Amino acid sequence: MFTGKPSRRDFMKTASAITVGTSAPVHILSHSVGSPIEPTYSANDKIRLATIGMGTMGFGDTRTALLVPGVELVAVADCYEGRLQRAKEIFGESITTTRDFREILSRPDIDAVVIATPDHWHAQIATEAMRSGKDIYLEKPIVHDLEEGAGLIQTQKDTGSLVQVGSQRVSSIAYEKAGELFRAGAIGTLNMVEAFYNRNSALGAWQYSIPTDASPETVDWKRFLGNAPKRSFDATRFFRWRNYWDYGSGVAGDLFVHLFSGVHFVVSAKGPSRVFSTGGLRHWKDGRDVPDVMMSLFYYSRSESHPEFNMSLQVNFADGSGGGEHFRFIGDEGMMTIRNSSVTLSRLATRGAPGYGITTFSAKQQKEFLDSYRGKYPETEKTGMRDNTSVTYAAPRGYSDRLDHFRHFFNAIRSGGSLVEDSTFGLRAAAPALLCNLSYQNGRAFSWDPEAMRLSSAQEI
Repeated sequence: MFTGKPSRRDFMKTASAITVGTSAPVHILSHSVGSPIEPTYSANDKIRLATIGMGTMGFGDTRTALLVPGVELVAVADCYEGRLQRAKEIFGESITTTRDFREILSRPDIDAVVIATPDHWHAQIATEAMRSGKDIYLEKPIVHDLEEGAGLIQTQKDTGSLVQVGSQRVSSIAYEKAGELFRAGAIGTLNMVEAFYNRNSALGAWQYSIPTDASPETVDWKRFLGNAPKRSFDATRFFRWRNYWDYGSGVAGDLFVHLFSGVHFVVSAKGPSRVFSTGGLRHWKDGRDVPDVMMSLFYYSRSESHPEFNMSLQVNFADGSGGGEHFRFIGDEGMMTIRNSSVTLSRLATRGAPGYGITTFSAKQQKEFLDSYRGKYPETEKTGMRDNTSVTYAAPRGYSDRLDHFRHFFNAIRSGGSLVEDSTFGLRAAAPALLCNLSYQNGRAFSWDPEAMRLSSAQEI
């Protein structure tokens, strides 16, 4: 179990570049020694890649993956004909395009696949891909339903396939630095994490553009539905699938998962033991059935790597302040704030004396108290830092944690190494997000066993 925070002296020995003053100096981060920056490969070691699901994430992931030397795109799959045409326009006429992802999985010459489909397809395609001998880069959340998690993890163990979940923050050098600072005791004893991920735009609220040629002829609607409830063709549901429980996982599954991944990586947590959510559909009443506002509370029990702490997460898709992201780790001696690819550490000045308020005491008692107080806290005692401190650690201009995430993935394929964000890590980040949805839908707080990764109980609020 967590045995307590490092002392201030321990922190001052292990942390560096803490500068006294009111402004926050910026220190540029670099990869740690031994961190895989660029893989080495031979001409016979090329990785042949395919992407299943060519929406915004699919195209983005594919472009990033191809920035890694020695990676070649050979095939893509999607249920909309226009995306297949666009893939050829961008990546070349030589790539194979298909509506049926199983055509890709049946090819022995394909080494790895990116799975960037709607959430309700994640577990099934990932399972079939591993059984066909592919390594997979799987967009988050790893599963659409909690019940799918154990089976997917077991398949990874049985097949030996590599699974990298696509929440790239665990590969960020800023989050690596935050973890280093946390372990050094930079903020004292952690007691709270708070974050919000707000937006104020139609595209940010998933009102994605719908092509004018969308029809049953250009969209393989039946294949898209898969195991979701059957219904007539609906272009809005196809192109804005995140707005519906049948195919997506709401704001928690799309956005909270990033925050869970970041928290778990920084403090080496396995997940909360209690979850409660509330929210509603306040603004984007366009036919969607997922909320556009959600607020959730979590309790993390004490573990070997962290003390017990509470966390609050929030999403608001109609934020009149303009939106934005805010991510803070708060301890009794300081705070870490993570923004994009930087982390700012703010620490309070050392206070050797607690202060006092004695005006209501008798004059005699005031004198006796002051004599005792000054003996216990002499004014000459100065330890540690004398002023508040703040310092920012930032990634270099142009840095991409998504690119580092793919570098780690392809290096592991070539070396047979392990990954930080495998299926187990992915489920521990996805499960509490899915519990947020269950709590919202049922009006209950849920208890979760993060070690065993299973629901332990539910209690009416």
